[in-house]
Amino acid sequence: MSARARRQVSLALQGGGAHGAFTWGVLDRLLAETDIEIAAISGTSAGALNGAALKAGLVSGGHEAARARLAVLWQKIGEIGDLQGIAPWFQPFVPMLRLMQQNTAAMLPVSPAQLASQLYSPYAWGQLWQNPLGPVVREFDFSEVCAAAGPQLFVGATNVRSGKARIFREAEITPEALMASACLPSVFQAVEIGGEAYWDGGFTGNPPLWPLYSAGLPDDLVIVHVNPLHRDCLPQSPVEIQERMSEISFNASLLSELRSIAFVKRLRAAGQIAPGQMKDVRVHLIHDDPLMNSLSGASKLQPGKALIERLFSAGQAAGEAFFARHGAKIGHEPSVNLGELFL
Repeated sequence: MSARARRQVSLALQGGGAHGAFTWGVLDRLLAETDIEIAAISGTSAGALNGAALKAGLVSGGHEAARARLAVLWQKIGEIGDLQGIAPWFQPFVPMLRLMQQNTAAMLPVSPAQLASQLYSPYAWGQLWQNPLGPVVREFDFSEVCAAAGPQLFVGATNVRSGKARIFREAEITPEALMASACLPSVFQAVEIGGEAYWDGGFTGNPPLWPLYSAGLPDDLVIVHVNPLHRDCLPQSPVEIQERMSEISFNASLLSELRSIAFVKRLRAAGQIAPGQMKDVRVHLIHDDPLMNSLSGASKLQPGKALIERLFSAGQAAGEAFFARHGAKIGHEPSVNLGELFL
């Protein structure tokens, strides 16, 4: 029996802090599909970290190495969330600190994180401030992350002064570029690169799709989505309102790009664009809105082991469900009706 023909895809990995562990689960399941070749990856924030680990693993040893690199990445992120990096003398106080966080969240009309963002600036520490992601991203082998071999990798960030999107690629992808992509301005100091200051890429592209439109890249685009598009309940409390505002903001750029894809498809169907003039993108979407609706926005900044494991398992299950229902469509037709879902 002949081997199955390889199918190429591009991946677009959305950012969402600790919720990016869901994307890890999806990628772990996708890497079990040995006939699928990942040609390009575009990522923002946690999506950029996942993308860097994924590419480094693929370059160093293929699918299994990529699964291992992703597992190591999220183990290290979980250690940050579980406060394992703090001084040994403070370790006995960790359970009490967790209890205080929970009680504060239950009593206040706003989340502790939102309250802190109004009262605290990451610049208050001056030169003493250190990005907690620094030790994590500096452990990547950037000779692999930036290698000419393997999938093309695009990392999105936002220029603070101009408000424009910045795409880092190839040798431009450094530890600083990954930290810039994940730089929430209320939590992290802006990351300086080449004399410019950068914030989280989610403000301008979450994730950016346009780098994946190049003629040499696949028509099949798999988007792993972690910010819920739809919520049944109307937000009423200050916390709920702020969290929904954040979700809408961080989905806006993606929805805009999907509308553009749908517009091009309508022009092609009407014969107003000649075949081959513009890419006919086949969109596939992997998400779990019910799960994300059940999680608070504050949990994005609390990457503890239990949450990461829950999200990873959910991502694996979502990936399994996608391939069971739509796997055969890759290379042939989209699995998302953009007109019904997004417009």
